[in-house]
Amino acid sequence: MIDWKKIDTVLLDMDGTLLDLNFDNHFWKEFVPLKFAEQQNLSLLEAKQQLQPRFKSMEGKLEWYCLDYWSEALQLDIAGLKAEISELIVVLPHVTEFLTKIQQTSKKVLLVTNAHRNSLDLKMEKTCLQVFFDDIISSHDLGFAKEHPEFWALLEQQHTFVKSSTLLVDDSLPVLNAAKQFGIGHLLAVSKPDTQQAKRTISDYAAIEDFRELMVGL
Repeated sequence: MIDWKKIDTVLLDMDGTLLDLNFDNHFWKEFVPLKFAEQQNLSLLEAKQQLQPRFKSMEGKLEWYCLDYWSEALQLDIAGLKAEISELIVVLPHVTEFLTKIQQTSKKVLLVTNAHRNSLDLKMEKTCLQVFFDDIISSHDLGFAKEHPEFWALLEQQHTFVKSSTLLVDDSLPVLNAAKQFGIGHLLAVSKPDTQQAKRTISDYAAIEDFRELMVGL
């Protein structure tokens, strides 16, 4: 699927690419509404009905990924709530094998995530994946979410790479679209970011179900 001789830099998303998106889906769709319902004396259904449009309106914006923003907006300790259910943070199948193998090459490997630093730190503490990366970049450090062209321009300024020999693996189609527009040469989607949900059909990009498919020829 990938001609590894043509790749010098590998950009890897975190949630839904390296880590099971079930944690984030459960957290935002079930756990936060439950805690919001308790706080506001609402039913769980009422809480979800109130929160869903608020979440939807922030999708793709940096605030959507900002734990401080949601802590203030909802008057909940979002970072603390994430820690409460941190046992759900798990690495997707065959990710560690892939990272171990690519670490043995000369390729630069960067973790590029929209996750807020508090969430990122919790997930690295749980998974210990940080040892595999040359650097870890949060979109909050750059001031733009990965869905925005400004993110990619700033990333290139700070971490010099050649677009034509760079691979991005990400489960988000809006992020892949932004990277494509910027000129990243090799783009791969993830068809099963959440182990508790069915495999997605992706037509716009080549897609992998797990990282065994990427280890061929590495």
